[in-house]
Amino acid sequence: MRLTDTDTGTEELAHLEIIATMVFKLTNGATVKELEAAGMGEFYVNHGHDLFYTSAAGNPFTVEYIAAKGDAIANLHENMAAEQKARATYEHLIDMTDDPCVIDVLRFLREREVVHFQRFGEALRVVQEFEDSKKIF
Repeated sequence: MRLTDTDTGTEELAHLEIIATMVFKLTNGATVKELEAAGMGEFYVNHGHDLFYTSAAGNPFTVEYIAAKGDAIANLHENMAAEQKARATYEHLIDMTDDPCVIDVLRFLREREVVHFQRFGEALRVVQEFEDSKKIF
């Protein structure tokens, strides 16, 4: 189980790197007027051209977004929900662009979220089967 969590966690960090690179490439060299026209004026005032991880509403990333309960079944349900939320976010982002290169990246990331959801579901079944089995020590 730990290996799956580690592998998926590493891939999620890679997703963050992909998104950050895409945002950097889309905004690199943009003028202040272009950033303002794109609704990024306040972001520029606070962060310049640097990347600063926020939600679409402008809320900074916080570790409070990471749900860990100390219970394998609860954690797997949280992970599955997070994957579905990420999938939905990518779908909304796809709806908001007509750039084929951006769409390709977002589709790739969306598909990975679907795969992660499936893997967490498989892990959940294994854990539940273990919990339901007779244990003789």
